[in-house]
Amino acid sequence: AQILSKGELQVSDKERHTQLEQMFRDIATIVADKCVNPDTKRPYTVILIERAMKDIHYSVKPHKSTKQQALEVIRQLKETMQIERAHMRLRFILPAKEGKKLKEKLKPLIKVIESEDFHEQLEMVCLIDPGCFRGIDELIRSETKGKGTLEVLSLKDVEEGDEKLE
Repeated sequence: AQILSKGELQVSDKERHTQLEQMFRDIATIVADKCVNPDTKRPYTVILIERAMKDIHYSVKPHKSTKQQALEVIRQLKETMQIERAHMRLRFILPAKEGKKLKEKLKPLIKVIESEDFHEQLEMVCLIDPGCFRGIDELIRSETKGKGTLEVLSLKDVEEGDEKLE
């Protein structure tokens, strides 16, 4: 009668175990996708992230989204290993009038300025932390009243190349 009143289906232990294992793998995959080793700028393999998650005894929370948990895992892994969110590469083009002023406001949000070109307008290619994207987008939109453009050149700035197995 308990099940009927709560409306929950009894899931066998085996099924639940399989479900949690799948979530564990999904979380590790998201972390591996979004992060790099800041020293080498190379991505970590999913297997390596899974191992690191086991080392910190991360336990999956079945009712939280894998994306939320991935961010949690990244925070926790930072304490035990070299791991960082991979940077996004952006290009923005700002009208000359607002360009200089806006650049000062954007500076604290930018990790690396890769190139800068100032003719009729300010064109800039830079690397940012993905967490700053929304702030940058809103700044450019409000300050240039929609005249500035912002494009994402790459979602993560990683050194591609031969995967080194750790």
